[in-house]
Amino acid sequence: MDPELEAFIPLFPKADLTDPLAERENFAGLAAAIPAPDTTGMEIEERTVPADPEVAVRIYRPNQARGAIVWLHGGGFVMGDLSTEHPWAARIAGTAAAVVISVNYRLAPENPFPAALDDAYAVLTWTAEHAADLGLDPERIAVGGHSAGANLAAAVALRARDRQGPPIRFQLLNQPQLDDRQETWSQRNFTGTPWMTREKATAAWRHLLGSEPATPYAAPARAADLSGLPPAYIATAEFDPLRDEGIAYAMRLLEAGVSVELHQWSGTFHGSQALLSAEVSQRQNAEVAAALRRALSG
Repeated sequence: MDPELEAFIPLFPKADLTDPLAERENFAGLAAAIPAPDTTGMEIEERTVPADPEVAVRIYRPNQARGAIVWLHGGGFVMGDLSTEHPWAARIAGTAAAVVISVNYRLAPENPFPAALDDAYAVLTWTAEHAADLGLDPERIAVGGHSAGANLAAAVALRARDRQGPPIRFQLLNQPQLDDRQETWSQRNFTGTPWMTREKATAAWRHLLGSEPATPYAAPARAADLSGLPPAYIATAEFDPLRDEGIAYAMRLLEAGVSVELHQWSGTFHGSQALLSAEVSQRQNAEVAAALRRALSG
């Protein structure tokens, strides 16, 4: 474990997702402790995307950026909203010089699959259809997210391909949660790692799926064909049950002819990039922004 990160481990709560309402409160408290970047000069706008039901979004517009990313927050499908994601959405917009459209998708277990995916896809479609009004280049729209949000981003890319939907320039998958089967080495062995454990991942899938079997749109690792998907940046953390499914997805994308940049961050754990004082976290966050900036360049 990176020594700078290891010092913070005792401060992390033992979240297990058994009580979603309580965990949402705890998650909001943790998010509130993350310093938000200076947004002076950045336009931040609240909008509602027409859908059934409507989807709230928060749009971060730095300067005259024309490339955009539809951004999906993490939280095990159960936690998170526009406020908890604010520090990250604002930071990505500023450092990547990209418009960030942060999505307030519906949460499980009250709204199981496919509610969150439907919300995310509705926002992608709306963004593409209203690109001119939003001042965006419709050829420079990406999808991305962290953890459960990365799952949704990957699923949106699959659905857009299968439905011949809006073109997606890039998919940014940070520590993605992709496989409900939990059969990888890291899933079987990392049962007590910080913040994310096998038990917590199991609970997240249970809340998302209910009693329904998983489909590739719920668990993108189950997709038989990954060809024709947008280029990807995938980051994984060494001490994370989700590590190996992210690496396996990257390898399968490569084998399907999709361009992929994969970075396995040694000494890190799931979500540890929130510890901004650590040098490795600074490198992680800078690289995510740089990858997006390159992908959305004109």
